[in-house]
Amino acid sequence: MKKMVMMSAILCLLLSFASPAFGESYNWGFNKGKNGTPADAGQNFNEMLPKYEAIYKGDPSKKDIYLTFDNGYENGYTAQILDVLKKHKAPGAFFVTGHYLKTAPELVVRMANEGHIVGNHSWNHPDMTSVTDGVIRTELLRVKDATEKLTGQKGMNYLRPPRGVFNERTMKIAQQEGYYHIFWSLAYKDWVVDQQRGAAFAHDEVMRQIHPGAILLLHTVSKDNAVALDSILTDLEKQGYSFKSLDDLMVEKQLPNRMLY
Repeated sequence: MKKMVMMSAILCLLLSFASPAFGESYNWGFNKGKNGTPADAGQNFNEMLPKYEAIYKGDPSKKDIYLTFDNGYENGYTAQILDVLKKHKAPGAFFVTGHYLKTAPELVVRMANEGHIVGNHSWNHPDMTSVTDGVIRTELLRVKDATEKLTGQKGMNYLRPPRGVFNERTMKIAQQEGYYHIFWSLAYKDWVVDQQRGAAFAHDEVMRQIHPGAILLLHTVSKDNAVALDSILTDLEKQGYSFKSLDDLMVEKQLPNRMLY
C-alpha cells in the first residue's frame, strides 16, 4: 500500500512538471468612453499591454478612429458592411477564423482586394489561455497560411484574441510570432443574433461611447450593425472624425515624431 501511495505521489509530481504553466487568465474589459472621454482599461491592463506591444486605443488628442470587425462565421451581412466602407472610403480590419476562411472565401478575397486588413482570430476560436504554446502557434499559423493562399496577402500582423481572453503568456507567444494584440475601446453586445435591437440602438450605442482614438469592435453577424453602419460613419464624419487603418496606428505608435526621421 505504501509503495502504491509513493508511486502515485511521484506520478503526480512528474505530471505537474510536464503540464504547461498556463498562468492567470484575463477577460478583456474597460470603463466605457462617454461624452468624448476615452475608454480606460485600468492600471493593470494599461501597464501590462505595452510590454507586449498590445493596444486598445489610439491617440486621445486626435479624432482618428479605427474600425475593426470580428468574423467568426458569415451571417449574410459582411457584403453590406464592405459596401458601406467603400462608400465612405473607410479602411477596416477583419479578424477571421478558420471556419470563416473555409465557408466565406469570396468575402475574404474581397476584403483584401478592397484594401482592408485581414487579421487573425485563430483557427478554432479557443480560449488560448487554456491550451499549450504549441497549440497557440498552430492556431495562428493555420489562419496565416490559409489567408495567404486565398488572397496572396504576405504575412499577418494583427491578432484579436478569441473570446477576449488572454494573459501574459499568450501575448508573449503572439509577439514572438510577429503579432500585435488588438483589443478595443468601444463595443456593445452585438453578437447575439436573436437579440438584435434595431439599427437605431446600434447607432446610439456607438455614438454614446465614441471618443478620439477609439478602436471599434463590431461583429459582422449583427444585422443591426450592417443597417446602422452608414449612418454611424456619416455622423462620425460630421463630428470631424477620420477613419484610419491599424497600419496607420502602428506607425504612430512606433514613430511618434515621424518628421524627425
